[in-house]
This record gives sequence, C-alpha cells and structure tokens, in this order.
Amino acid sequence: MEQQLMQGAPPGPDGQVTLANWRQSPFSKWGFRNLRNLVPTAAIAGATGSEVTPLREAWRDLGELDLVDAAGARLPAHRYLRAINVDGLVVLRRGELAYELYDNGLEASRQHILFSVSKSVTGVLAGVLADRGLLDPDRPAADYAPELKSSVYAGATVRHLLDMTVSIGFSEDYADPNGDMPAYRRAVGWDPGGPVGGADLRGFLASLKTPGETAHGEVFHYVSPDTDTLGWVLERAGGAPFAQMLSDLIWRPMGAEREAWVTLDSFGAPRTAGGVCMTTRDLARFGEMMRRGGVANGRQIAPAWWVDDIRSNGDRRAWERGNFAAMGFPASRYRSKWYLFDEETGAFGGAGIHGQWLYVCPTSEVVIAAFSSQPDAADIPYSVAWIANCKHIARELGAA
Repeated sequence: MEQQLMQGAPPGPDGQVTLANWRQSPFSKWGFRNLRNLVPTAAIAGATGSEVTPLREAWRDLGELDLVDAAGARLPAHRYLRAINVDGLVVLRRGELAYELYDNGLEASRQHILFSVSKSVTGVLAGVLADRGLLDPDRPAADYAPELKSSVYAGATVRHLLDMTVSIGFSEDYADPNGDMPAYRRAVGWDPGGPVGGADLRGFLASLKTPGETAHGEVFHYVSPDTDTLGWVLERAGGAPFAQMLSDLIWRPMGAEREAWVTLDSFGAPRTAGGVCMTTRDLARFGEMMRRGGVANGRQIAPAWWVDDIRSNGDRRAWERGNFAAMGFPASRYRSKWYLFDEETGAFGGAGIHGQWLYVCPTSEVVIAAFSSQPDAADIPYSVAWIANCKHIARELGAA
C-alpha cells in the first residue's frame, strides 16, 4: 500500500497521509520522511562544498550476517531489517561507510524524523552552551524561563531536565486516548485540534502543575515535556532560536551533508523532544562525532568534557528506581539525554519511538544509525533484540 500513499492530485481517500494518521501504519512510511509537508518546520542548515565531512567507503556485506529477532529466531540481517520495518541504516567503522540500506521510500538524501533521538541532539547543544558559559546545569530552569515559576518545573534544575529526574505527575502512555499525551500532541501541532481551544507548546508546559511522588533528582521518569522545557531554556540561555544555534554550533561545523529540520508549534516553538528530522548519513556523522569525543572535521565541536560526562556519569540508582528499568529497557544509566546501552563495551546512544536508533560503540569504533517505521510506538522485546544485534554487528566489525 505504501506505493499508493499520496499519489495523484488529489490522492485517493485510502492513500491520504494527514495530521490525523501520519504516525499510524502504513501511513507512517510516507509521513516519517515527509513530515515537512504536514507540520511547520525550521531549517537547520548544513555544511556546503568542501566543508561536508566525507564518508569514505570500506564496504562490508553485512546483509547475510546472522541476527536474532525478538522471538529468538535467527535470520540474515537483510531479512531481519525488512521484518522490523527499517527505512534506513548506516553503519560506520572508524568513520568509514561499512554498510548502508534503504527501504520504504527513504533514500540517502531524504530526511526522516528522529522522534526521541532528538533528545540526544538537544543534549549535545546544551553541552556546547554550557561550555561557552551561557548555561549552568545546576541553576533552576525557571531562572532562564520565568514562565515556569508557577509550574511543576519551578524547583527543577537544568540538570534535572537533562537527566529526566524531574518529579512530575505525567504519564507518557502513547496508547491511552484519555491520558496526558493527546493534549500534548495537540499543543506541539502533531495532532489536529490545537492550539485553538487548547494550549500552544510553551503554554502547555507552563500549565503542568502535578508533582510526582518523590523529590526532583531521585528517580528517572521518562517525560518528553522535560526536553521541550529544556529547549525553551536553551533558547533563552543562548539568545537565539534552537534551529539557528544547532546549525551554527553543531550542524555546519560538524560537516552535515544536508539540512535538518525541527517541527514547530503554531507560535514557532521547536519540538526539541522529538521533532528533529535528518538524513541517515548525517545521523551517523553526528554519532561519529560523539564517538570521537566531540571532534568532527578536525575541530572540537562538542566539548570533550561533556561527552566524557555523558559516557561516565548518570545516576544508576535513579535509573533503577525509574519506569524504564521496570519495563526492561536495555540500558543502565541516562545522562544528558543519552543512554548507556552496554557497560562492557561502553556503547551509548539515543532511542526514539517507532524504531529510531543511534548506537555508538567506542570499543569497536562503530556507529549504527537507523530509521524505521515500526507500527508500534514502543516494543521492549524488539528494543532488547535490537541492542543485542547492534552489539553483535559492532563486535563483528571490530574484529576485522
């Protein structure tokens, strides 16, 4: 059916991708790579000409490598990737292109939504601003955005936002039509019905007043509004729009080949928790920069001390008390919007709903960037299998 999506002028009723269905399968196969046609966005300019970081080829045919799916079945990588609806995959070994695959209409030059891997991008921008003395992670978030002083974020620091240890009564249940998520989606402009009769993004964030059951800083609680609040703080601290800062401080200096985008609400507030879109290759470049301690294009882009802090810190007790550990998500710590996936290899990265991943393995010198259009927003057995397969791929390449 995906070949018929948005075909014709106008498309037939069964092939129309709209604001109401773009996250639902099979419409997501088109929606995830064409979100700019559905939602307002701001451009994040990339590099040009010789400033683009080249990806030299050092090809390895990983298509026949045996991987294991969530049910424990062993199958060749190309079949596994098709079965889990991978749209794009780039594997780098020491910064060179070892493997690349595209499906479901995605191409090397096309952008795809990151969903919550956007959080990891936002966390690196926070580090750049902190290194420049513009952001203090230990200061209250409301010092930067006074509009938060009457909200649940009033007593939270920037570090609490970065590490998702804000104590807040908010449930990120994607499947609950009567929960907290529908109003949030309308506020960010991702669902029909907002902001008329409802809040814009920042109005929504300032309206959150229900506290959690513990003090800030004690428990990891996955709440995407924390990162949109962080985006608000970053714009105030840096004195510029998120898209401009990301372009000027990271995207162009890093040598991104294509522009990226970030979705905006009706008043121009960026969805820093999940609205960044980019190409698979540029996501891999971003991961390679992190693997190299913040260095890209021969320059220190992200501060080395911030990258080291991401890899070395994160409150293990807060994670173990949190909702992701209880669900069995395959990580053991969370720091500045990055997960530690593997204690043995030091692999770390980002994860987004519907199968978006960035996996960085310092030990094997491997980066794996993946975009997908999985029907289910969250699937723990799939996530466990994916991380195990990434470790297997990294080990295979690292042994070469």
